Amino acid sequence: MGIQLTAIHWVYLAFIVFIMILLIRRRDTTMICVVGIFALGLLATETLSGSISGIFNSFIYATKELMGTIMIISIIVAMSQVLIRTGINETMVAPLTRFLRTPAMAFWGIGIIMMMTSFFFWPSPAVALIGAVLLPVALRVGLPALGAAVAMNLFGHGIALSGDYIIQGAPKLTADAAGLPVTSVMTASIPLVIVMGLVTTVTAFWMMRRDMKNGTWRDGLVAIRNRGDALTSGTEDGEGRLVMAPRVKKWLAIVIPILFAADVVAMFLLNLQGGDATALVGGTAVLILIAVTLMAHRNQGLEKITSYLIDGFVFGFKVFGPVIPIAAFFYLGDAAFTDLFGKVLPEASHGIVNDLGVALAGNVPLNGAVGAVTSTVTGAITGLDGSGFSGISLAGSIAQLFAAATHSSAATLTALGQVSAIWVGGGTLIPWALIPAAAICGVSPFELARRNLKPVLIGLTVTTIVAMFLV
Repeated sequence: MGIQLTAIHWVYLAFIVFIMILLIRRRDTTMICVVGIFALGLLATETLSGSISGIFNSFIYATKELMGTIMIISIIVAMSQVLIRTGINETMVAPLTRFLRTPAMAFWGIGIIMMMTSFFFWPSPAVALIGAVLLPVALRVGLPALGAAVAMNLFGHGIALSGDYIIQGAPKLTADAAGLPVTSVMTASIPLVIVMGLVTTVTAFWMMRRDMKNGTWRDGLVAIRNRGDALTSGTEDGEGRLVMAPRVKKWLAIVIPILFAADVVAMFLLNLQGGDATALVGGTAVLILIAVTLMAHRNQGLEKITSYLIDGFVFGFKVFGPVIPIAAFFYLGDAAFTDLFGKVLPEASHGIVNDLGVALAGNVPLNGAVGAVTSTVTGAITGLDGSGFSGISLAGSIAQLFAAATHSSAATLTALGQVSAIWVGGGTLIPWALIPAAAICGVSPFELARRNLKPVLIGLTVTTIVAMFLV
């Protein structure tokens, strides 16, 4: 492919390995990521001032990239606070308790509902909708918050997003890069998505049950946000809830899910995806927050709207605080490096991460089995930037390269690279990519990433073996 690796590539790879080791050992990686940014900046600019400035500028870049997610999480949290304070959330989820009576039923129920919702619009908006409604039910029947986050994460950002059979964003990118029809890649991905989904979710559930029985379960709860004076005003009952007429509460418990259901219909009819879909959910949540707060706090409603929003933003930035430096480092693996440090990579470069993937594909022997392994590893490497989508075009092009050389199935290799990239980078292993589920459930994204690590790696291994027989 003509890619020349430079010192920048090798330094970036060395820091990736170091960071992954620290994550596995449950150590904080913020300082190492900052050092990595500094080292890459020093190599790129060859000036001390440029490398130091690069640290701050990379933080700004990461914050801009993550701002949409920060906002939707903050707004959903703000809305959920007033629903909790009024007891509307309990009224809203009461009918679901008859179906989710045990931790096991809650795990699989939340997961399947999340998967079906995510098929029609991507998982980040689905997390906001499903989490706000089903998390209280899951906690009540004994499913840990981290267990709920794992279910939402694996079924949504894993199974649904890696197949992406309705919106078809992922298969379109990989199929175009491989020069194949979208339908062929989607068809080839079905057995791989099924195998990956079954192995990963069953393994995660078994590990959760085992650790809970052994007393070694870590929920990784984030400290409860400071609710401020939003929780100390208004007319309260004996349990500290804001008093609302039962008829009004029941009416709101019906209207709120209908509004979110209308969002789902609008996303489907108007073909809203990604950020547009998230914006629709976020705007709806703001309107619900305003309406419910005015009805609950009455004369103090105007001030309390601001208080709830402040609480939501405090929580959002508290959760994202440790994530921004890490995301800043990994964003340098893609377009951020050129944006921040200029065009210092080789002319043929398509970004540090993609260059490493191409170099890997060009330095292994060519046969069907190795092609399957390389597709998986390449997809996983390109997913390390936390996007999942930034590298799947590369996965498609490399799959086409191996298929032509070995006379194997290009569609299967392309689908395998897509599954690997999405599961790693789309939101199951990279902490900042799985923040939506972690924040909604109130758990640490790092603990969620550690909890997902073994099931996802086992799933990728089994899926790769299956793919060897399909190519």
